[in-house]
Amino acid sequence: MQSENRMFDDFVKLVNGAAGTIAGMGREAQAGARDRAKEWIGGLDFVSREEFEAVKAMAVAARDEADALKARLDKLEAAQSKG
Repeated sequence: MQSENRMFDDFVKLVNGAAGTIAGMGREAQAGARDRAKEWIGGLDFVSREEFEAVKAMAVAARDEADALKARLDKLEAAQSKG
């Protein structure tokens, strides 16, 4: 009876050790994959959200300025054609 319990205890220890090892390998693989993805993405020419928003704001301002200049030009052309 004692030998059966000892064999069962040894088996449980073996399974627990294997489960811990497998879990550790999984965490290690996940961290490695995350690092490789960061390296790959970092090598691409992405811009940060702040840079994107700054360029977007400049584009809106430039469009507004172009619209104002066009309205001014239209007004000057209209005045020239009348005169």
